[in-house]
Amino acid sequence: MSEPIRTVVADDHYLVREGTRRLLEMSGEVAVVGAVGNADELLDAVRRLGPDVVITDIRMPGGEWRPGFEGIDAAHRIRSAHPGVGVVVLSQFADALFAFELFKHGTEGYAYLLKDRVGDLDELLGAIGAVASGGSVIDPKVVEGLLARRDVRGQREELTGRERDVLREMAHGRSNSAIARALHLSISSVEKNVNAIFTKLGLENSGDVHRRVAAVLAYLGPDPS
Repeated sequence: MSEPIRTVVADDHYLVREGTRRLLEMSGEVAVVGAVGNADELLDAVRRLGPDVVITDIRMPGGEWRPGFEGIDAAHRIRSAHPGVGVVVLSQFADALFAFELFKHGTEGYAYLLKDRVGDLDELLGAIGAVASGGSVIDPKVVEGLLARRDVRGQREELTGRERDVLREMAHGRSNSAIARALHLSISSVEKNVNAIFTKLGLENSGDVHRRVAAVLAYLGPDPS
C-alpha cells in the first residue's frame, strides 16, 4: 500500500479549510499535515513540514501580495524554492486568464481547478496525484471557454464532440489509457482522436502527458496582441 500524499491546505475561510481537510483525510489517500489561513503561513508551512502537495485558494487577503493573486503568487514562490512540491490552486473564476497567470512560467507541477471540484473527491484526488508526480491539470470548464473563444475567432478547424471530450481529459493530465477508461473507448480510438486533435490544432504530438497539456494551453491561450 502506497504512503498517503502529504498535503498542506490553505484557505482564509475556516469552514472551507477544515471541510477540505476532513474530506481529503477520509479518502485515506491524503494526509493533511497542515492547514493555514493565508499565503505567508502557507510558505512557512511548506518550509517547516515539507509536504508533497499544496492546495491553496486563489485569494487569501492580507500580507504583501498582489490582491486577488495571493494563491498564484504563493504557488510560484513554492515551486521556485521547492520544485518537488506540487500545487493545486482552487479558484471561483472560470476566466482562463487566471489559469494562464498560474501557468505562465510552465505547467509542470501545477493544477488549476474551480472550487466546486472540492465536492468531487475523485477529481480533486486526481489533481493531487498528478501534481505530486510533476504533471499538470486544468479544469475542463476553463478548456471549454478557451475552445469557444477559438471557435469565435475561426482560427482552427472545428473539433468533433468526441475530440472535445478527449481534449478535456487531456487537460486533466491523463494518459491515453486513462482517457480510454474514463470515456469507455479503446486505446486505439483514443490515439486516433488525439492525433486528430493535434493535427487540427497544428501541434506536434507527444506521448508525454505534461508536454501535451502545455502544448494545448499554449495554442488555446490569449492572442499575443
